[in-house]
Amino acid sequence: MRLRLPEERPTEPPTGFKIAHPVLSQDGTRAGFTGVSLGGALPYGVVADASCVYGRRHRSPARLCDCGFHCVHERAAAEALLCTAEHRAAVLLDVTVLGTYIRFELGFRYARQRVRTATVGPCACGARAVALADAGWGRPGWRALAAACAGCVRSRTSVSLAEFARLAGDGLRVVAGSGAPGNPGDPGDPAVTVDPGLPEGLGVPELVAEAALLQARLDWFQSRLARLEGSGGQQQGGP
Repeated sequence: MRLRLPEERPTEPPTGFKIAHPVLSQDGTRAGFTGVSLGGALPYGVVADASCVYGRRHRSPARLCDCGFHCVHERAAAEALLCTAEHRAAVLLDVTVLGTYIRFELGFRYARQRVRTATVGPCACGARAVALADAGWGRPGWRALAAACAGCVRSRTSVSLAEFARLAGDGLRVVAGSGAPGNPGDPGDPAVTVDPGLPEGLGVPELVAEAALLQARLDWFQSRLARLEGSGGQQQGGP
């Protein structure tokens, strides 16, 4: 006789934490996430259903398979994963577990999820992030993004934190985590929080971040223009 775990019927959907890489579609019209391990080749949206990554015709999560979304119970456990070299550019997700799930000691494996909040770490230079920029890798049709301050964005494909939340939709909130203040383009606030429910879609911190990002790009274009004008003058002054 095989023992079965008791069936749970919670009054509220369980919640958990996980890490993932933010991604932007090739045409720049959609935003989402991709996992860091199993299923990492399949980008997903803010609200998404799991499917078997092995192509088996069963619903996720199946007891005899390891498919389905995964998350841990404790925020600290998910943050610890961000310490490894291969996961430094990932973001921390606060998720709601929906549909069928299997509970484990450390977390859940489940069928459906809603990403409530994405917390973006600091830029590689240590400054607080104001944008998500091309990380240099991706999946077919999707560019992986990484945290960037205004000074490090330069000419890379990028979106501000507010724009990423808008493209992702479904009420996603994006929060800028800790980073060194006082860098060029840094908004100076302890965090930049995006609330898509605002009438205009942007608040004061987001507008400051947008302006800083545009200023950084303008500075880069002006420096390139000055180089082109300088090289043109040298050619005209020759014999």
